[in-house]
Amino acid sequence: MLIRNARIVTRDETFTGVMRHEDGRIADIATGNTAARDAIDWNGDYLLPGLVELHTDNIEKHLAPRPGVLWNHEAAIIVHDAQVASAGITTVFDALGVGSRPDDALRGRAVQVECAHAIGKLAESGLLRADHLLHLRCEVGTSDVVEVFDSLSAHPLFRLASVMDHTPGQRQWQDHGKWRAFQERHGKWSDAHAQATLEQWSEQQARYAAEHRKAIVERCKGQNIPLASHDDTLVEHVEEAARDGIALAEFPTTLDAARAAHAHGIATIMGAPNIVRGGSHSGNVSAMELAREGLLDILSSDYVPSSLLIAVFDLVDGAGWSLPRAVSAVSWAPAHAAGLRDRGALAVGLRADFVRVARAQGLVVPRETYRAGLRVC
Repeated sequence: MLIRNARIVTRDETFTGVMRHEDGRIADIATGNTAARDAIDWNGDYLLPGLVELHTDNIEKHLAPRPGVLWNHEAAIIVHDAQVASAGITTVFDALGVGSRPDDALRGRAVQVECAHAIGKLAESGLLRADHLLHLRCEVGTSDVVEVFDSLSAHPLFRLASVMDHTPGQRQWQDHGKWRAFQERHGKWSDAHAQATLEQWSEQQARYAAEHRKAIVERCKGQNIPLASHDDTLVEHVEEAARDGIALAEFPTTLDAARAAHAHGIATIMGAPNIVRGGSHSGNVSAMELAREGLLDILSSDYVPSSLLIAVFDLVDGAGWSLPRAVSAVSWAPAHAAGLRDRGALAVGLRADFVRVARAQGLVVPRETYRAGLRVC
């Protein structure tokens, strides 16, 4: 396949040119144009590398389309897959919560283990459009997190883990009122229920968090699995991550934490919805502020797959980033951080994962998505 008249964005520059791919790999990239009859004219649309998503909770929206409704796992995954592919994402790390809590059936053991097996089954059968990998999000203050982690650690798609602590009073939820407001997004809690939940979670955190965090860190080192921290709020959190050899900081909540991560050489991941909305939905530090400070390395779509491409151009317009730098934050940088060396950029020899994007009337529109040279959307 030969593409011409495309605005090609490599890691270093943007130019109008041609790209040829064959056998699932990029065979040639050049500036200028061609009169070859078999060339497909992209009419000046952008040709970007396929996006690499390290952390998305999007699958949960399809698993539980309404409070109290649990959808068929495989059907939910198929729709999630179509949505991420249509957003230009060619490699997606499906984030599965590991560690059970009574009030969160969606992230309970049975649901998440079944999801992991369903993703593996569908990927093996060739029914998925994007390349799916697993990101195990380990809630360290729960009783069964290590046991569930061990049951999934041999999964063939497991490539990334994160250690997190969503206990009220910790990290993002230092303010108990904000924690309760977030928990009540699907229904009001009584004061008695909120207090009982707070006490139960706090007791479990005190009992399990330190021990289980250490166990997960050791297991990931043993398997050579990249590890991320989550919601670092204090400089002390980042220093702990550095001691543990953690390479990624997911969604630091304060400017101080982001600065500390940068000082320790830990790559910072922020949510693209934070960029698009102009701020965090939880009242945390602005991702655009971190971008302007030079403290943003990778973007994640988090809970809105389409936010990645929108945020790329928002970074250009709002933070003064070059387009290659902004595109790298959603392609090469996450691929590199996850140890995927065969994708993430438009370069000869890499996998032909790419997306056609139009930008007009203030809109960013992904028009075609290709994975290993085959159009999947």
